[in-house]
This record gives sequence, structure tokens and C-alpha cells, in this order.
Amino acid sequence: MPRRHLRVRTAGTARIDSELAELRARLELPDGWSPGVLAEVEQAARAPRLPAYDATELPLFTVDPPDSRDLDQAMHLERRGTGYRVYYAIADVAAFVRPGGAIDTEARRRVETLYFPDLRIPLHPPQLSEGAASLLPDQDAPALLWQLDLDADGVLVSTDLRRAMVRSRRKLDYAAVQSAIDEGTAPESLALLGIIGPLREERERDRGGVSLPIPEQEVEAVDGGYALNYRAPRASEAWNAQISLLTGMAAAELMLDAGIGLLRTLPGAPQSAYERLRRVAGALGVDWPQDLPYPQLIRELNPARPSHAAFLNECTGLLRGAGYTAFDGSTPADPGHAAVAAPYTHCTAPLRRLADRFAGEVCVAVTAGDPVPDWTRASLPELPKLMETGDRRAHEVERDYVDLVEAELLRGREGEVFDGVIVDVDEKRPLNGTVQLREPAVRARLADTRVDAQPLPLGARIRVRLTTADPAGRTVRFAPA
Repeated sequence: MPRRHLRVRTAGTARIDSELAELRARLELPDGWSPGVLAEVEQAARAPRLPAYDATELPLFTVDPPDSRDLDQAMHLERRGTGYRVYYAIADVAAFVRPGGAIDTEARRRVETLYFPDLRIPLHPPQLSEGAASLLPDQDAPALLWQLDLDADGVLVSTDLRRAMVRSRRKLDYAAVQSAIDEGTAPESLALLGIIGPLREERERDRGGVSLPIPEQEVEAVDGGYALNYRAPRASEAWNAQISLLTGMAAAELMLDAGIGLLRTLPGAPQSAYERLRRVAGALGVDWPQDLPYPQLIRELNPARPSHAAFLNECTGLLRGAGYTAFDGSTPADPGHAAVAAPYTHCTAPLRRLADRFAGEVCVAVTAGDPVPDWTRASLPELPKLMETGDRRAHEVERDYVDLVEAELLRGREGEVFDGVIVDVDEKRPLNGTVQLREPAVRARLADTRVDAQPLPLGARIRVRLTTADPAGRTVRFAPA
């Protein structure tokens, strides 16, 4: 299932924190680091493998949530004649992690960073992920430095990659970036994000790629407790994502040309899935002319409109089936990613996702004309299964703690009536579906058990009564009021 968009912030309600701790114990998630890992981390932080090339003069900046310290990426943007040059530095985790060592072994067990409202369970020890290996401002750090040259239309015309020492100058957050670009106060390198990002969005449209503008659900601290809210993504977040997509596409092309690598793949949805979406569009009153391509329709929708938000929620079903494809010697028969509409790989978040370290190693070796390291090549076949296991665990973690927080926020309010929108209807059981409340920001199951009940009207506004809010069972249920 596609993961629900969610951003978390820390909070301190003792009861919920205790339940979150119990949840982590039930899922048997790691809660610390072995002495072997800690000893290796201390040594690695003192003496990482340092590159010969010095690029610390590049005035790089990072764009992340305000409280982030595990900074994987830093960028510098500049004009290049009528086109543009993107420098994109990715934390060089391999400079600190010995193949087959204690850190490597533990990372393969964890697979990816897991996020909870009260804490995170990192892929790598914080001494690395939030310290020596992170691209923190005013800190020299080893990185894989991508140089991506674009023409005036934002089309990639050349790619270079090398290991380099870098130094980020500024740690920016999305709100500050958006404000500076909107107000015209951003320095040129940052202002170019507001030019290159939209150009890359246009190229995405040309390819037939799709980015779903679904509002995020936030868990945040309010007066010592928790609250849930919806937040629409800013344009600056989409522009930043386009730089990462650009790099992942460039990396995929390097791998395919070399005949070795690890791709993030997604098969195209069957025609029956699009036919179902057309029926959903009709039920919601979403105008979808027969000659209007699906990607163009998505860009014309307004997620602030309940009917459009419900339709976008249904569109996530087309993203099912994403996975990883490893290859060595012969390229995959279907190397594409249907949502990106191009071959693509994950390579820009190695501090938080296992696969990215290996993808980076393939690309830096291929660019230099060197053999792919044996430890990387030997690991490629096992990575798809590892990543599948890690993704499944991350989905389970997210589903469980969101259900918990939702149930806790509504506990004791059984019988109350709320305003909502029906965002999903079970095709096999049309009296059952999902309702999204306006306040608080909860999505939960809805069932109409009345004798004279009619099928739930997808996309309709509805008044619902809370029937169940059970934190122990992670359950919230509503019925029509």
C-alpha cells in the first residue's frame, strides 16, 4: 500500500509515550547499539576515508524540516550560459562504514530510519547520521558530488560525479525557502531553485510523470499533548524533490549504460485500474474528458476541494507494486518507474535508507571508469528483499502509531458528531468506507449498519458519529449521524 503522507514532531504526553514504547517492543524494534557498533563508530568518526578532491569552496545549502540533523543532501545552483548547473552533494556514508563490519551489519538489519512522534530509530548511529557524516553547516564532510548540467529548458545534458570534501554554508527549512523566493529576497543560488524546480516539473509533465499533491497529516505537540492537522505541501518542497528526482534519474541512466545497478521500479497500472478511476471521477463529479491524459488531469485538480482530495486519495492505488530491481550483466526488461515515467533509483538519502549507499557506490565507480567494488556487487542481489522487508516494517510502524494517536485523541468522545468527507468506499461492501474528518485531522473506517442504508456517496460531505475509539486496539470507527 502507498504510505500515508505524514510529518511528525516530538511531543511529551506520558501515557501516549508509554504506549509508543510498548508498540516498539511489540514490533521488536532496536532500542540501542551494540558495543561493537559503538566502538566502530567512534573509530570511523575519527578517521573516515577522505577524498582527495576539495570542493569546500562551493557555497552549498541544505533544505530540510527545521529540526532535522540527518542531512543527506546539499546543493548549489548556478547559471551556465543559457542553461543551469546543479551541484548536488550526497553524504558519503561509505567513507565511514566498513563493508562487513559492525555498522554495516546493523544497517542491513535496520534497512531504513523509522519515525515515531516521540523519537526516531535511525539507520545509522547518531554520531554518524546526525554528526560526522551529516552535511551540517560549517562542517567539512566527505560527499558524493554530482554535477548535473541542464539546458535552458531544464533538460539534463551532462552528468559528472566524484568523491569530494564539501562544506555546507546554510541550513534552510522549506518555509524560509518559500518566503525568500516569493518575496524576491533569495540569493541567486537559492532563487534558481524557484526556476529550475518548475522547469523540471514541466519536463515531468512532458514525460507523463505524476506527483500527487496530497495534503500531509501532521502529528504535533500542543500544550504538552498531541494534535493532528493537515498541511498542504509547499511549492519549495516539490522543487526540492525535483532535484532529488533529477539525480535519481541521472544515476539510473549511468547504471543502465554500465549494465549494473539497483533501480527503483514501478510497473504501469493495468487498464482496469484507470477504468475504475474514471468511474470514481464520475461519482465525484470530477471532469475527466476522454482525451485528457491522466497526468494532465492530476495537475488540474485542487486538493483543497473535498471531491478532488477524495479522487487524489483513490489515485494512490496506481502506485502499488513499487520495488527494487538489481541487475548485473544484463539490463532489466522493464527498468522504468511508472510514476516518474523514466528509469529511476534511490541514491540521495544514504543516511536514512540502506539501498542508497550501494547505488552511490555503483555510480561513482562507473563515472570514474573503475570496477564496481566487490562488496557492492556482491550485495546487489540481496538488496531488493532487504528493502522490501524494511519498507513493509516502516508501513506497519506508521500505520500502528497513527492509529494509536488517532484513537488517543478521540478517546472519551464516543457519541460525538463530526463533519467529514467520504474519501474511500469499499467496492465489494459499499456500506463501508473511509471518512476524513475536518477537525481533528483523522481518517478512519466508516460503516452504515442501518437497515435502510444506501451505498456511501464517495466524495460527499457527511456528518458522522464516533462509535469506537480504542487505543489498546488501535481502532477508530464512525457511523453516519
